[in-house]
Amino acid sequence: MGFKPLHRIENKSNLKAMPYVGFEPDAARRQLECVLESPGFARNERMSRFLRFLVERRLEGRDDELKESVIGVEVFGRRPDYDLRRDAIVRTEAGRLRARLSEYYLRKGNDNALVIELPKGGYVPAFLPVHRAEARRSRKPAAPWLWLGIAVTVLLAATGWWWIGRKAPPVTIAVLPLDNLSHDPADDYFADGLTDELIRNLSLIDGLAPRSQTSSFQFKGKPRNVREVGKQLAADYILEGSVLRAGSQLRVNVQLIRVRDDFPLWSGGYHRELSDVFAIQDEISRGIVNGLRLKLGAGRRRYETSYEAYDLYLRARAPANIDRDLPDSSIGFYREAIAKDPSFAPAYAGLATAYALRSGALMDRDLGGVMKEMRSAAEKAIQLDPLLGEAYDALASVYAREAQWEQSEKSFRHAIELGSSTSSSYTDFAILLLLPLGRVDEAIRQLRIAEKTDPLSPQVHAALGSALLSAGRYEEAAGHCLKALESDRIECLGRVRLGQGRINAAIQILAAAPLHRWLGYAYARAGRREDAEKLSAPERGGFLQRILVYAGLGDKERTLEALDRMTVLGPVRFGRTLTFPELAFLRGDPRLRALRKKVSLPEQ
Repeated sequence: MGFKPLHRIENKSNLKAMPYVGFEPDAARRQLECVLESPGFARNERMSRFLRFLVERRLEGRDDELKESVIGVEVFGRRPDYDLRRDAIVRTEAGRLRARLSEYYLRKGNDNALVIELPKGGYVPAFLPVHRAEARRSRKPAAPWLWLGIAVTVLLAATGWWWIGRKAPPVTIAVLPLDNLSHDPADDYFADGLTDELIRNLSLIDGLAPRSQTSSFQFKGKPRNVREVGKQLAADYILEGSVLRAGSQLRVNVQLIRVRDDFPLWSGGYHRELSDVFAIQDEISRGIVNGLRLKLGAGRRRYETSYEAYDLYLRARAPANIDRDLPDSSIGFYREAIAKDPSFAPAYAGLATAYALRSGALMDRDLGGVMKEMRSAAEKAIQLDPLLGEAYDALASVYAREAQWEQSEKSFRHAIELGSSTSSSYTDFAILLLLPLGRVDEAIRQLRIAEKTDPLSPQVHAALGSALLSAGRYEEAAGHCLKALESDRIECLGRVRLGQGRINAAIQILAAAPLHRWLGYAYARAGRREDAEKLSAPERGGFLQRILVYAGLGDKERTLEALDRMTVLGPVRFGRTLTFPELAFLRGDPRLRALRKKVSLPEQ
């Protein structure tokens, strides 16, 4: 395709030889995050993606990739053979980026110690350390009219570029589960899968922010009030409709409704052969785009495959809409779909994701084989379609479980860039990499984004509640605990009470939990040593339960011994456990540092 996937780092010697003058690479990365969190960038996903690409390539010593042809493909979704003379997207956006950086350093970033600059005529960023206070003292102040002229020039440049290329906030839309008019539950997978595919297609359209399927599917089979649904999903528009499959015929009816006044903006009816399902999806997307006056954008892809392969693919995706803990049936369907069409990239990406779900449920047994299959499927998907975010997410999960943290982070960030309207990449990034590495505040920020795109997902709320507990923010955590599934909700609320020091209240809550992992800790904190010790027996629970009992008793030796045995589960689960406030009394112990090293976790 003419460019390298982001997850590969080549020519690492350049990284070591790169002349960092006056700053450290980590300082540059921190400065990048400061810039991206500013209002001028946080609301502009494309501009943020552009700046992150330039800075990360520069810090990796890959300046040779910072050229217009590569940037157009990697950042702006152009075809590898696009005409640079006719398409000035990179030059135009570079001008806007320079103006936006100038505006940032003129206002919010005027006291930053490091400046990121994009020199004119090129795309290799510079990092300039500044010492404004010393500079001001060492030179005569400029005339007021000169400073005013500079400020006006910068402001005009910034606002001029903003006006030319400004983007309205993305339009939020929720695709509700299409009704299965055949009334045969066996056909639900097809209606659900088609709904999920429409969400995926809409997520690739510039200016459109569809709500994730996890939240939309909360309304499956329930009476719907459009305004109430729109309020709960924070959506401006609702797409709803129905599917009827009869023999080789497919009938799809949809309508787009404006939430604020229940007004139907557009509707479409399609009666076609089953083999035309991709064309129907395209026409629905086009109808929505025309109804909302949007542009389709260059990042969209049209897949072609047989109806048989696509039907198997939809069957594979159906269990994921119901229970993320049951991936085995999906694996079989994905394999059948691939056998029908070995060139269908989404089937490989789905297979990699299904293996990722299975690996999360395994102990140490069979994990190596699953990881090998997962990596193979993800890499094949990327080979077939280098713009498939789901595949990069799965590959990042492999890297994390292998403690290849740098590669994992790059793949997660690229997955987010390619599919930022879904919550799974943000959630996976938080729980598989940021939390295990102890980067709790960053994990919370990613989960906040996941919550925004998937506001009703119990999995997102459970993950956010857990991260907030690790940060000691108990009151905030409680609100998210209440929105999690029952099993997660009980444990989460019990931990909130433990963090608040309300031990007896915690025991009452945790006694009803399906697992008694934190109950043993609560008994120990309450002085009920005998009850706690009973729960530490091997037949009563797993590694974590014993660790927590010993931690509640304040027994460092046994806690560390139990943690040592837990290392067989790998760095992700081990590292996440170390963020628990219940284990804070171990921090600083040299034996804990040795255990971190054992599973390839960096020192803190």
